[in-house]
Amino acid sequence: MNKTLLNFLHVSKSYKSGETYLSILEDISFEIREGESVAITGKSGSGKSTLLNLAGGLDSSTSGSIFFRDEKLHTMNDMQLSSYRNAHIGFVFQSHILLEDFNALENVMIPALIRGESKNKVVKRATALLERVSMTDRLYHKSSKLSGGERQRVAICRALINNPEIIIADEPTGSLDEESSAAIETLLLNIVKEENRTLLLVTHDKHFATRCSTVYLLQHRSIGKM
Repeated sequence: MNKTLLNFLHVSKSYKSGETYLSILEDISFEIREGESVAITGKSGSGKSTLLNLAGGLDSSTSGSIFFRDEKLHTMNDMQLSSYRNAHIGFVFQSHILLEDFNALENVMIPALIRGESKNKVVKRATALLERVSMTDRLYHKSSKLSGGERQRVAICRALINNPEIIIADEPTGSLDEESSAAIETLLLNIVKEENRTLLLVTHDKHFATRCSTVYLLQHRSIGKM
């Protein structure tokens, strides 16, 4: 059996709203194992994106513990969390968040260059990733000139450039048409399987969710396996 990679233990999250606190997640416990693809579903406002932010070290829990292997995320300082995200997490968002003045290749390279890797090595890795997602003829096109589906392919390659153990994807097909959505779904799941990555996905698309190895429903501030 694959080892546990990410573990939520009795995690709760609330935000201050005026003089009161708004509870988003309450006593959440679940684990994600190496090589697993996990989909989180639920209505808008149920706390799905908050859960992803906690898993990615972008936010901290109000109570409870989140472990990456044996490391506690909530005891890490800002520099350690930044290192955790850069070394272990690849993010794919609905809105792509590409740098408009950079071309596809440059956008993919950025995380690895920030990490301090040599430019020649990064260029080869980024080019190979983009070739794998059928973007060979779009390497030097500015991101502003790419279609929605092409931009999401670039975002997936960028998420993979540092060889992360976990890919965190927040509605990665939410802004795409049906044809582009189907292509991105297949691409993302194939890459996860072929490269033995772990996927934590939030989606409203029930068909996409059922293609994952495990599906959770987030509702009433709690989580349960479907």
